[in-house]
Amino acid sequence: MTESYQMFPTVVTAVEQLTPLIKRFTFKRKDGQDFPAFTGGSHIIVKMNDKLSNAYSLMSNFKDLSTYQVCVRKDVEGKGGSVFMHEQCIQDFELEVSSPKNLFALAATGQKHILIAGGIGITPFIPQMDELAERGETYELHYAFRAPEHAALLNDLQHSRHADHVFTYVDSEGKSLDLDVLLANQPKGTHVYVCGPKPMIDAVIDASNRHRFRDENIHWEQFASTQPENGEAFTVVLAKSNQKIEVRADQTILQAIELLNIDVECLCREGVCGTCETAILQGEAEHYDQYLSEAEKASQQSIMICVSRAKGKEITLDL
Repeated sequence: MTESYQMFPTVVTAVEQLTPLIKRFTFKRKDGQDFPAFTGGSHIIVKMNDKLSNAYSLMSNFKDLSTYQVCVRKDVEGKGGSVFMHEQCIQDFELEVSSPKNLFALAATGQKHILIAGGIGITPFIPQMDELAERGETYELHYAFRAPEHAALLNDLQHSRHADHVFTYVDSEGKSLDLDVLLANQPKGTHVYVCGPKPMIDAVIDASNRHRFRDENIHWEQFASTQPENGEAFTVVLAKSNQKIEVRADQTILQAIELLNIDVECLCREGVCGTCETAILQGEAEHYDQYLSEAEKASQQSIMICVSRAKGKEITLDL
């Protein structure tokens, strides 16, 4: 079930333009205290104002908790958070960030760790590589991007202790990542991790399955809704208020509820933070979140109303 986040008032201490579309932001707590400890793969919720908040992977040094760092890719077709960060979040800007949550943790053991990043998907792997190096593990980063000017953090990596573990693939130079070649002869017990665009994630999962990687050895993360663009309309029964609402094919349950001026907490609107988790009293859900485990989804006990939908024509929720 959902664990509550602690929110920290912070100030932006640095903003760096890494690529034409990516900026790196450094935050410091206003009270001068350290942030909570985190592990590689963790994310935080950045709350810009009462209407905008997004989840971002932490990519700062997990040994230095005096600051947190995230990278933000500007997406003009998104919910507005990334555009706000790029256009209005300057040095000394004040906002809130949450305590960390890890849905993309490294395996505790493994013969080898293969990290596959596409574009902005590089960010969670920065602290993960630090963690793997500290553990003395065998690891490789395979980093694919469209063109050299879009390679966020590549310069940092090439001048770090991880340089010999990094392999790059640049579309504009005709160099692409062949997943079958990469995964065909990895030692038994290898873990594969991928973060990036959905087509890349799907391709890595498919290739891993072809080469008989165990399900528990395949890990992925994507901060974007996986719900289909053309869903079916359905009815939601709100048990506490005895109301029925219609959710259009192009709406989420959360959006339909908010039109009734019913306040439901949701920090991310991407199925990542877990704050909008709601109990299912009758019916079943089509789960599109990244928060619940497969066992929790199968149990049909709760639903993330920001992204998930009814399986069928009606669902009754504890609202």
